[in-house]
Amino acid sequence: MMMVLHLSPCIPRVRMKTVTSICSADLSHRPAHMLQSCRLSNSIICSSFKLQKGTPLFPPLNQSVLAIILDDGSETKLYPLTNRRSKGAIPILAHYRLIDIVMSNCFNSDINKIYALSQFNSTSLSSHLSRFYPGVGPGKENFVEVLTAYQSPDDQGWFKGNADAVRKWLWVLKGHSLKEFLVLSGHHFYEMDYGEIIKAHRESGADITIAVSRRKMRHDPNADFLVYNNQSEVPHLTLSSKREEEQYEDIGKSATEDVCGAGRMGIYVIKRDVMIKLLEKDLPEANDFGTEVIQGATSMGMKVHVYTFDGEWEDIDSIDAYYHFNMMSTRRKSSIFNLHDSQSPIFTVPQCLPPSSISHATIRDSIIGDGCILNRCRISNSVIGAQTYVGDGAVIEDSVVIGSDYYQTGERQNMATTGSSNMTVGIKEKTYIRKAIIDKNARVGRNVRIVNIDGVQECNREAHGYIISGGIVVVLRNAVIPDNSIL
Repeated sequence: MMMVLHLSPCIPRVRMKTVTSICSADLSHRPAHMLQSCRLSNSIICSSFKLQKGTPLFPPLNQSVLAIILDDGSETKLYPLTNRRSKGAIPILAHYRLIDIVMSNCFNSDINKIYALSQFNSTSLSSHLSRFYPGVGPGKENFVEVLTAYQSPDDQGWFKGNADAVRKWLWVLKGHSLKEFLVLSGHHFYEMDYGEIIKAHRESGADITIAVSRRKMRHDPNADFLVYNNQSEVPHLTLSSKREEEQYEDIGKSATEDVCGAGRMGIYVIKRDVMIKLLEKDLPEANDFGTEVIQGATSMGMKVHVYTFDGEWEDIDSIDAYYHFNMMSTRRKSSIFNLHDSQSPIFTVPQCLPPSSISHATIRDSIIGDGCILNRCRISNSVIGAQTYVGDGAVIEDSVVIGSDYYQTGERQNMATTGSSNMTVGIKEKTYIRKAIIDKNARVGRNVRIVNIDGVQECNREAHGYIISGGIVVVLRNAVIPDNSIL
């Protein structure tokens, strides 16, 4: 599927410090998807938008670079958020999906030829990208396309790793005339002008350039890292354990020292012909870029360079990382990412939703999505996703509520309350939620307490609609938590 980019900067969700509401706007109790007056197309919602950053490169990035966004596979510490989604499709910050971050970095860097490679639970990712980037006719140069695992007479297996995924789709990638492939991960959160790493790659004459971050090492001492010399070269060695790191006294020092080290970010710039040669001829059995391909390239004497990234970088690779990133983002002064930066906007799917209706609610240090109905409740240090209903007397603290796909009002509400569950989507009256993640379309009843009262660190209660991971209660998508429950 080929899709054109009609882009406009997407306005971030409302960030509230301390707000006490004394009145509300009438939403007329109509679901956003039923609003008859909404006749906007993507071409109207999204107008052309282009940022100019840095010194123009030749050839320009939009003509010479193809981005490949990778998914890490089925084994994930983000379960149950990945039960029906790929990592890149996980909602974040009340309005976005994780893949929107790396996609926006591409657009803001003037890279608009993009393939997203996905294998597991790819439906939500494909739906998100196809809705954001409407299809175009043949002959257009800009595109976003999802490539999923497939079977052929020659190969009937799944992707064995990120390098193997690219190898299986080389027959498509080779059809593009360009200079470099930019290999990225779809579940990292950072702001980067890819033009800078590609400029460094071209000026050094490297075959492969790897992005590293010293800040990543400070935040995660067990992260994979590289050792390189003062010319930013990776001569032969890749390290990946804390014990091995301790053998090198110069790890983490500046590039003026003989040996330096920094965390790998999963970002690679690779010459087109080098990528094809490595995956097809030199390393036909290599499955992973970070270990096998880079190790193989250095052992063969290829020129592998390091690009040091000085900005903040987060790997959203676990429930704990997802939760703490959302919590950190509610504190504007400590946020690693400025959602209100007009020079580097985050793009996402335009949504036809009404404004949020807030009635006698107290809200502090929180992010509120569109289309919410918040009654006489109290919300603090939380992220509240689109179309969330919160009843009178409810309290939400230090939590992430991902939101809902629809409202249950009018006919929908009558159907739900006459059914066996007798429960509508949302958080009902006098419920107390603290340090939790509430996935989409969850039905949380009245007088419920979701507080992990016993301080359990790990617990699998999927049959009851929730799990506990790292002390964080995660209510499953579409789960029903009955009235008066204590989790």
